[in-house]
Amino acid sequence: MLIDNGCTENVISRALVQSLQLKTTKNPLPYKISWVKKGVDIQVTDMCRISFSIGKQYTCEVLCDVIDMDVCHVILGRPWQYDSGAVYDCRQNTYCFEWKGRKLRLLPNNGSTSDIRNKDKAVLSIIPGTALLTEKGHKCVYALVMIEEHSSSQPKTTAPEVSELLQQFQDLMPNELPAELPPLRSIQHQIDFVPGSNLPNLPHYRMSPKEHEILQEMVDDLVRKKLIQSSLSPCAVPALLVPKKDNKWRMCIDSRAINKITTKFRFPVPRIENLLDKLAGSKFFSKLDLRSGYHQIRIRPGDEWKTAFKTRQGLFEWRVMPFGLCNAPATFMRLMNEVLKDYLNRFCVVYFDDILIYSPTWSEHLAHLTQILQALRDYKLYLNLPKCEIATTQVYFLGFIVSGDGVTTDPSKISAIRDWPIPRSLSDVRSFHGLANFYRRFIKGFSIIMAPITDCLKNKQLHWTEECQRSWDTMKQSLSTAPVLALPNFEIPFQVDTDASVVGIGAVLSQDIKPIEYFSEKLSPSRQKWTVYEQELYAVIRALKHWEHYLLHQDFVLCSDHRALQFINSKKSISRMHARWVLFLQKFTFVLKHKSRNQNRVADALSRRTALVTQLKTEITGLDCLKELYPTDPDFAIIWKQCSLLQPEADYSLRHGFLFKANALCIPDSSYRQQIIKDAHAGGLAAHLGREKTICQVKSRFFWPKLHRDVSRFVERCAICQEFKGTKQNTGLYTPLPVPDSIWEDISIDFILGLPRTKKGADSIMVVVDRFSKMAHFIACKKTFDAVHIAQLFFL
Repeated sequence: MLIDNGCTENVISRALVQSLQLKTTKNPLPYKISWVKKGVDIQVTDMCRISFSIGKQYTCEVLCDVIDMDVCHVILGRPWQYDSGAVYDCRQNTYCFEWKGRKLRLLPNNGSTSDIRNKDKAVLSIIPGTALLTEKGHKCVYALVMIEEHSSSQPKTTAPEVSELLQQFQDLMPNELPAELPPLRSIQHQIDFVPGSNLPNLPHYRMSPKEHEILQEMVDDLVRKKLIQSSLSPCAVPALLVPKKDNKWRMCIDSRAINKITTKFRFPVPRIENLLDKLAGSKFFSKLDLRSGYHQIRIRPGDEWKTAFKTRQGLFEWRVMPFGLCNAPATFMRLMNEVLKDYLNRFCVVYFDDILIYSPTWSEHLAHLTQILQALRDYKLYLNLPKCEIATTQVYFLGFIVSGDGVTTDPSKISAIRDWPIPRSLSDVRSFHGLANFYRRFIKGFSIIMAPITDCLKNKQLHWTEECQRSWDTMKQSLSTAPVLALPNFEIPFQVDTDASVVGIGAVLSQDIKPIEYFSEKLSPSRQKWTVYEQELYAVIRALKHWEHYLLHQDFVLCSDHRALQFINSKKSISRMHARWVLFLQKFTFVLKHKSRNQNRVADALSRRTALVTQLKTEITGLDCLKELYPTDPDFAIIWKQCSLLQPEADYSLRHGFLFKANALCIPDSSYRQQIIKDAHAGGLAAHLGREKTICQVKSRFFWPKLHRDVSRFVERCAICQEFKGTKQNTGLYTPLPVPDSIWEDISIDFILGLPRTKKGADSIMVVVDRFSKMAHFIACKKTFDAVHIAQLFFL
């Protein structure tokens, strides 16, 4: 592998492609090159996407042009250098770039790779370079060196556009807050005491002389900045010092007594999972951190005395919102929602003082970042630039590492779990269980793995068994190798895989074979006695309940290794518990798929929501034939042609060859229409719905002209409905026949059957009655006589 900053493309040799049997695609813009062999033009028509690694740390995926060359296997040209942000140092002959928060450096080497390893263990060779050194024109081989650097220890290389943007808003990023009070905005921190409460008056804590000196310096600094002032408040609480991570001190107020008598505000705090879901499809991120965010919010005028605190030097009260007050987080979230209300959940999410901006493209991200900074400027809110991360492809947010690939665990927390000593008490077990539970969505079968440790917590004393130790080791290993979870994309169907065992149930939510989240639950002793069918069905129900916010009104594939679940909708008798579960399943639109060792096939999905067709394509039995019917169909031929020419009519679209009106699949004039109506009316648990409900079922999934008429006719002619469904019409009055004018003008004929057989074989009597005179004739006949014989008896 070579790195050539003079090569305008990434290139791979055809020999390597054939040797590794790599998949190639046609180059949409073929071209010729002549630098491989002097005087010979080589046509470049194929492309290949390859993944490679350098050492054990760096991995990458690039798109290369395939050509016949002998100089090397792969050449990384300017496209790779641009994408990775590699910078070439001419003096030192090195390449430097950043990858996942680390700075990597490719160093030149004029010897063998073994010399590199012996010289410095941190140097990793790319490939043995002896062969390359003998090639004419190639005098150096590059090796990868890992250099651990803290994000704030050395300034990162910033794109010119970002530098210009930061320069434009440099007034928002001072080293310290301005020495004046923040403006009095519409949202202030208000403190309302419960009526009739006793005001607290607590003594200050005893401290060492050194701590008193530090506390007094902090108080003097706050007075100088006009954040606090002397007070004559009737209530007071003590101040204290707590250590920070950098061995410095932070002044805090023990506001527990004040919080106890304060009316609580129930402002909603966003769920972390919901915030992460918004980031799907984003490639660029910026995280903004406010400088002393609480101190940028004013106390409501007249409430300052309620924040009074004591030191040895006197009584002081806050003019800005301090830490420790019970309603402070709610006030801060109210302000941030007010400031960014036009951008929230569009390209920005907020969790207290953490503002995350996300965008799919570089140009959009710069525009989004500009809008957010302008909104902060309008409200005079200031940022802490060293803690901000501007225009990156990976960011640390709320305990997770977020990138364009998805969400992964925080390495620092995982290392803490990995290095956790064996617990000596139940308190140690609870601490480990709580930290591991934070990342349970990353672990397949979390509850099943943790079952022995969970059972251990039920005891009053610690009983650490070999089974607990195996669970402990397995969980550490699982967290160390936790995958990168993809972010949900609501434009494509989901897939839910479920499984059950004697210990518990597990499920995984995924898209395009990429896991989004894992779910597991330990079965109670009573549920462990259920049949396998009930446990597997329970796993499906619990998974759908857990991910209902994802799956409701969405199309998804439900996979299970228990074949009996495929017949749940066709069982004639089910228990009450199963009936509740089946009723719950009717809320969702899914295709049930049996997962076996052989190739899986999707079950018949003709009655399912047709947006799923765009993803499953021809795996759904029969629907692929619709593509052949569109061009000649009398109802949709013209519309299909216009959509094919990229001139669609309103609400119509062409997706993977299928014609849709809005989200309803268009069905050509064929037997498919009758089959769809039949499945909606009598299929599954439909139970022969009435006309209106059947129309509603069909309209929610399909469309064709005169759909109402076709469904109405089918329901009216349904033999089962006519046979078993009673009429709702009232019984009418008797309507007597009109009285005839003369004799034998109007007669009635009836038959008496089942009589004893005579010697002549007659076993029935035909009765003919004149309706005017009531005169009757009784004629012997046989039950087997047809119309001809009856006519002969009547007229003879």
